[in-house]
Amino acid sequence: MTMRFVASICLALGLLAAPSASAQSIEDMAGQMVMVGFSGTSLDDVGVRAVRDQVSRGEIGGVMYLRTNVESLEAVRAINRALVSARPWLPPFIALDQEGGQIERLTSAVGFGEIPSARSVARGTPDEARSVYGALAAELAGQGFNLNFGPVVDLDLNPDNPIIARYQRAFGDDPEAVSALAAAFVEGHHAAGVATALKHFPGHGSSRDDSHEGFVDITELWQPVELEPYRALIDADLVDMVMVAHLFNAEIQRGDADQLPASLSDAWIGDVLRDDLGFDGVVITDDLEMGAIRSRFDLHDTIVRAVEAGVDILLFSNTAEYDPALGAEISQILVAEAEADPAFADRVAQSYARIIALKRSVGILP
Repeated sequence: MTMRFVASICLALGLLAAPSASAQSIEDMAGQMVMVGFSGTSLDDVGVRAVRDQVSRGEIGGVMYLRTNVESLEAVRAINRALVSARPWLPPFIALDQEGGQIERLTSAVGFGEIPSARSVARGTPDEARSVYGALAAELAGQGFNLNFGPVVDLDLNPDNPIIARYQRAFGDDPEAVSALAAAFVEGHHAAGVATALKHFPGHGSSRDDSHEGFVDITELWQPVELEPYRALIDADLVDMVMVAHLFNAEIQRGDADQLPASLSDAWIGDVLRDDLGFDGVVITDDLEMGAIRSRFDLHDTIVRAVEAGVDILLFSNTAEYDPALGAEISQILVAEAEADPAFADRVAQSYARIIALKRSVGILP
């Protein structure tokens, strides 16, 4: 008999007060904005216990896996069950990058069914892609995951690109074909109850450099056509999240003396994504421990700038200098800023509302 089933019986009999996803405090709301990586591969590991406790206390609303967290599928399922049971009335996002090809966290080495790269999938039809990604999502759901960081909708515009083209992560260079295949990815995941995140806004496919390594300026390279897959999928109501990359474009961010990456820029998130493209869903950053961020901003500055720019979920892989308490520290910074600044508190409340709406829409909330 599961803990959730026992709890439901107790609630029905009036033996427990029903917890609610409705926020009771700024702490509740801020915690949902935090997603972190962790160390460990089993329930007994200190890092796994740390994120479970942070979920339980409401300090974080999401956890992300890396390949180093996967020792066996049995252990993965056990961790994911523990994460959900830590706060069953408001389960966390449990996320990973499982694009296919070289970008995957679950592999055949642990018995998971691998799929081809996006470039290979693009040789088939959207219906075939929907079948491939539907099967992938069903396997992910079976392991307890509820969010896959994909599809990649970057256009394959630069054959020498070090992070998209190099790993065959793009469906192609034609925005209509990319949009159709990305829609198949999303629909396949939705059929299994798994949320998705379009990436890497506003487009990393034309860049010469890798934002993992440091500052990336796309001013002379980026093309407006790179927004078209976002526009098409937003118009089709197929976007759960948009993941924003750490890319600078002086043409869009006119007068930005700080040369902020898109992930910290209201010009991109507010003016382009929200106002121009009409996206009112969840905005998540790419990993905020990439070189493009860590080389220029400290933790406090990163958090405040991202939230003020319109970000809803702050993603930290927790790999640069591993800290089991990182999620709690990020949450504390959010709470302190919200208590000091009503405008910041309002932004936190807006993000919380979007996150809860998404968790309900994909069935994560019970």
